Amino acid sequence: MAATMQVLVATVEREVYRGEAEFLVAPGVAGELGIMPKHTPLISSLASGELRITNGDNVDEVFVSGGFIEVQPDMITVLSDSAERAADIDEAAAVEAERKAKEMLDSHNEDIDYARAEAELAMMTARLMWLRKKKKK
Repeated sequence: MAATMQVLVATVEREVYRGEAEFLVAPGVAGELGIMPKHTPLISSLASGELRITNGDNVDEVFVSGGFIEVQPDMITVLSDSAERAADIDEAAAVEAERKAKEMLDSHNEDIDYARAEAELAMMTARLMWLRKKKKK
């Protein structure tokens, strides 16, 4: 039996994933992080992207909108503003959210926080691309 570690993926609103893993890949801001049990402790920022949690032949995939990862030898904790499994994402709603984010940026309204709007659009676009990639498999 292979060594495993506990994994928790959570947002402020809910626990998205909790279980064991033999290997985890996370979208670090400086590139992908590959983590196995007994890894050296670390804390890192995450970029928007795919979190792959492998346990045997089972691979769970979760989209995270950035956040933080804390790695301990037997436990990984991922905290993100939003996180969701591909099966839980409504593609039509994702397309609409991306359209609204683009529309907000294009409105040139003085009351808009453009940095925040651009970050929201980048996250929505990455989420939609990830979802479409999952559907092609």
